[in-house]
Amino acid sequence: MLPRFKSRGLLASAIGVAVALFTTSAVSAQDILKELEKEGSRHDNKHAHGHGHNATPGMEKTKKDKEHKTHASHQQTAPHDMLHGQHMHGDQHAMRGFFGPYPMTREGSGTSWVPDTTPHAGVHKPFGEWQTMYHALFNFAYDHQGGLRGGNKAFASGMFMGMAQRPLGDGTWGLRAMLSPDPFMGPNGYPLILATGETADGRTHLIDRQHPHELFMELATTYSYNISKNSSVFIYAGLPGEPALGPPAFMHRSSGMDIPEAPITHHWLDSTHITFGVLTAGVVLDTWKFEASAFKGREPDQYRYDIEAPKLDSFSGRISWNPIRELSFQVSWGRINSPELLEPDRNEERFTASTIYTQPFGKDNVWSTTFAWGRKIQKPGDTLDAFILESAAIFQKTYTVFARAERVQENELVEPHAIHTVNKVSAGGIYDFYRTDKAKFGVGGLVSFYGLPGDLKSEYGQPTSSMIFVRMKIE
Repeated sequence: MLPRFKSRGLLASAIGVAVALFTTSAVSAQDILKELEKEGSRHDNKHAHGHGHNATPGMEKTKKDKEHKTHASHQQTAPHDMLHGQHMHGDQHAMRGFFGPYPMTREGSGTSWVPDTTPHAGVHKPFGEWQTMYHALFNFAYDHQGGLRGGNKAFASGMFMGMAQRPLGDGTWGLRAMLSPDPFMGPNGYPLILATGETADGRTHLIDRQHPHELFMELATTYSYNISKNSSVFIYAGLPGEPALGPPAFMHRSSGMDIPEAPITHHWLDSTHITFGVLTAGVVLDTWKFEASAFKGREPDQYRYDIEAPKLDSFSGRISWNPIRELSFQVSWGRINSPELLEPDRNEERFTASTIYTQPFGKDNVWSTTFAWGRKIQKPGDTLDAFILESAAIFQKTYTVFARAERVQENELVEPHAIHTVNKVSAGGIYDFYRTDKAKFGVGGLVSFYGLPGDLKSEYGQPTSSMIFVRMKIE
């Protein structure tokens, strides 16, 4: 059994993060507003000087061209750009990026990037020099998985996340905390045909079930130092946290966050999003980001309420690129030491590549799509590939439609461990029937279909699965 901290230490950690997130400093919000007014005044003075009697027509045209290019650039850090795509309540000055001088809308889970056009819902509030934000998503679902190996279960899933940041020297210091209700669904999680990975009891693998995530999904601190107006260096430390490996976790992608079931590609792409011990360092160069992580390779154990002892025995690297506001690419590699508790002598090498496209259109509409590939090379063992294509469109902030298609090479579904290529397609929608200033409530459903090779049909039959759910979002 892996070492665990005692409950007293767990409580102290949680209280410490909560206090750090919400404690006010000596500087008032009024001071921040005064500073912004001074900045605006300096900008106005420059603008007036550039159009005075000393400015020649050629100089004025050059200045206007530069201003136009600057306004069009997606690397801006002015307050207007910080607000792009965001739903804000309270203070009207959005948080900057935790890892560099760019809009916070570019940041996904851990240190990952998403397109700048990604909606960033949250409740923002200043406390002196601190800017804070929190948001949440909870699903209350009834799950029916069909076929010979299916099952039924009612469960709750989701997450609550709080963030805080403040200036520190010539950089930005940040704090993050994310919690999940998943442990309350029980150690066996919920039925999910073709899903594999982790253990429920420390003795058997979870097969055809999705494991619950940890109560503490992230407790992390960050610091970034600006080396130019659009470049920076940064560090990230989490217990737990997420290393630089894979695309953003599925519950943080606009294309997937509204889908209440986990993808079966989870353990090929983003299963390291909860890791007990992460250190990441990186550099942002305009639209590029280069980063490397040391982290604990072992996946969380069957005890979902604790904080496990950290260990830095695995490594990863990732390159991200946002060429335009609507697109984000990443490629990553990782060497994961002994990820499975029940197979301690097996290591894993993982490669991933993904692209995310997010496009607002019309009034209060947005469409987001993710395509990703993951390869895990088991040592010793097999080389297995997985692909996912998921998409979601939100209309008038009220109607959501989504779809997800996956193709996975699996070697854990049946004994002996032969490789089977399986396919799954899910589609559904949500209607948000009630909205307040900071929350919305919706009802939704989905249906899933499967493509199985002939030798698996005797095990699974011809399954069709479905979910109905009620969703609450705090934004």
